Amino acid sequence: MMSEGQNEARLLAEFRSKFQVEELLIAQTKAWSWSVRPAQPTLGAGILSLNRHAECFAQVRGDEMAELGELIGFVEKSLRAAFAYDIVNYLMLMMVDHQVHFHVIPRYAAARRFAGLDWADNGWPSLPALAERQHADQPGITGAICQALQAANQG
Repeated sequence: MMSEGQNEARLLAEFRSKFQVEELLIAQTKAWSWSVRPAQPTLGAGILSLNRHAECFAQVRGDEMAELGELIGFVEKSLRAAFAYDIVNYLMLMMVDHQVHFHVIPRYAAARRFAGLDWADNGWPSLPALAERQHADQPGITGAICQALQAANQG
C-alpha cells in the first residue's frame, strides 16, 4: 500500500510528465515552474505549476504566493518581449489535473508570425479556444517557443 507522501509524489510526477514540465521549462523558482504548454491554443501558452503536490489553491503557503507574484512579473515581461501579447489570461481550472497550476494564455487581437508560421487567437475577444493545438504537426515548435521565451530576457 502506498503512503500519502508516496501517492502525492506519484500524482505530481504524473502531472509534470503530462505537461512535459522538465522538457519545456522556461523558468523555475523554489516553489513554481513556468513551462511551455505542449498544446498551443495561442502562441506562447504556458503552464505555471506548483513544484509540490497540492490539490487546491488554499493549500498554497504565503511564501509560495509571494514567489508566484514575482514569477508572474517575469512571465509577462518575457511574453511581451518575445511575442507582444495584448493581454494574458490565467486560468486555474483543475477539473482534470488535481494539481495547483494555471494555464497561462497570451491573447492577441491580431495574428502573430513566429518560426515561419501564422498564429491566430481564435477565441479573441472572448474565451480562449483551449482545445486548439496550433501547429502541433510541426516538429520542435514547442521547443522553439521555449527557447524564444528563455532568450527574451537575456542580454
